[in-house]
Amino acid sequence: MLVAAALPVMLVILIVTTVAGLPMGIAMIVSSIFYLMMAGRDVGLAAEQVLNGVFGNFVALAVPLFIFAANIMNAGQISDRLLKFALALVGRLPGGLAQVNILTSLIFSGMSGSAVSDVAGVGKVLTNMMIKDNRYPRGFAGAITATSSVVGPIFPPSIPMVFYALISSTSVGALFLGGVVPALLIVAVLAIVVGVSAKLRGFPVEAVIPLRAFPAIILGAVPALLMPVILLGGIYSGAFTPTEAAAVSAFYALLLSVFAYRALGPKSFWNVVVSTVKTTVVVTIVLCGAFIFNYVVTIERVPQNVFLFLNDFEMNAATFLLTINILYLVLGCFLDVSTIMLVITPLFIPTAAALGIDLHHFGIVVVFNMMIGLITPPYGVLLFIIKALNGIPIAEMIREIWLFVGVLIGLLMVVTYWPDLSLWLPRYSGLLN
Repeated sequence: MLVAAALPVMLVILIVTTVAGLPMGIAMIVSSIFYLMMAGRDVGLAAEQVLNGVFGNFVALAVPLFIFAANIMNAGQISDRLLKFALALVGRLPGGLAQVNILTSLIFSGMSGSAVSDVAGVGKVLTNMMIKDNRYPRGFAGAITATSSVVGPIFPPSIPMVFYALISSTSVGALFLGGVVPALLIVAVLAIVVGVSAKLRGFPVEAVIPLRAFPAIILGAVPALLMPVILLGGIYSGAFTPTEAAAVSAFYALLLSVFAYRALGPKSFWNVVVSTVKTTVVVTIVLCGAFIFNYVVTIERVPQNVFLFLNDFEMNAATFLLTINILYLVLGCFLDVSTIMLVITPLFIPTAAALGIDLHHFGIVVVFNMMIGLITPPYGVLLFIIKALNGIPIAEMIREIWLFVGVLIGLLMVVTYWPDLSLWLPRYSGLLN
C-alpha cells in the first residue's frame, strides 16, 4: 500500500513545500527522499544520483564557468565597450537605442549564455539610457530590454542547452550551433518590429558618430568581440570541448578586464567570485534535486506512461510539437526555467525520440519556449529584474510586452515546423548526420 502511494505522496509534498516557499531544488530533494523511504528503497540512492549526475558529469562544470565569465564581463566594463560599438553601428537607425539594445544583446549572448546576465549587465545601462529625459516610454524600454535578452540562451554558448544536453545525452556542440540561425532570425525580426514602431510612435534616432571616432571605438571593442570567435572556433575545430570553452571564456574575460581594460581590481574580483559562488550553489541544488527526482520518475516509468497516454490520442510528430509548445508557453507563465528543463522536459524526451523528432531540434524548441516564459506574466523573471534594477513598474512593461511575445511565438512556430533552420548548420559542420 505504501509503495503504491509513494509517487502521489511525493508529488503532494513537492507542491506543498514549493507553495510554502521552499526553494525548488530543496523541495525536489525532500519529496524524493520521502518517496524512497515509503517505497522501501535505500535512501543512499539519493546521494548516489547526485554524485553520478552532477559531480560525475564533466558537462555540468560548464555552468558555473559561464556564470563566472558573465559576471566578470559585467564587472570589468567589457559590456560598456560592446555598447559603444553597437551604438556606432546602429544608433542612427529608427528607434536607435532600441536597435542598439537588440544588437548588444546578440553580441553579449555570444559570451555569457544567460538572459539574466544580459539584463543585469548591459541591459540595465541601456534601459537607463532609453528612459533618460523621457526619450522612450519606460514600459517600452523595459519590454525591449527583456525581449532582446532572450536571445542569450539561444545563441551559443547557452547554459540552458548545457542542461538539456545533460538530461538528453545530446551533443552540446550541435545544440550550440543549432541555435545560431534561430537567434539571428529573432534579432532580425525584432529589429524590423522596433523600426516600424519607431516610425509610428516618433522614437528618436541617435546623433551621428564622427568617422574619426570609429577607430578608437572598434579598437576598444575588438578584444571583447574576439571572445565568441575564440569560443566557437575552438569548439568546432576540436581544440577544446564546450566545457573547456567555458573555462577559456572565463579566463579570457579575466585577462581583458584586468590587463587590457584595467577595470577589475581585487575588491571587484572578490565580489565577482562571491556572486558566482552564490549563483552556482542555487543552480547546483536545483541540479541535485532534479537528478534525484528524475531517478524516481524513471523507476516509476512515468515517461513510458506519458508516451502511452499521448499515443492513445494517435499523435503524430506535428501534433506532439504543437502540444509541447502550448504546454510550455503556459508553464512558462508560472514556473522558472530550471524547473521546466530539469523536471518537466525529461518526461517528453522519450516520446519525442519515439516519434522520430531529432532531439537536437527538440532541444532548440524547448529552450526557445522557456525563453519566452522569461518575459510572460505573471512570472516574467526578466521583467521583475528590470523593475528591481531600473524602477520601471511591472504594469507599464506588461502593456508593451505583448507585441514582442506575439512576434516570438510566431517565430517559435517557424522554428518548430522548419527543423532545417536549427539542424542545417550542425549537419553542415559534420556534428550531425
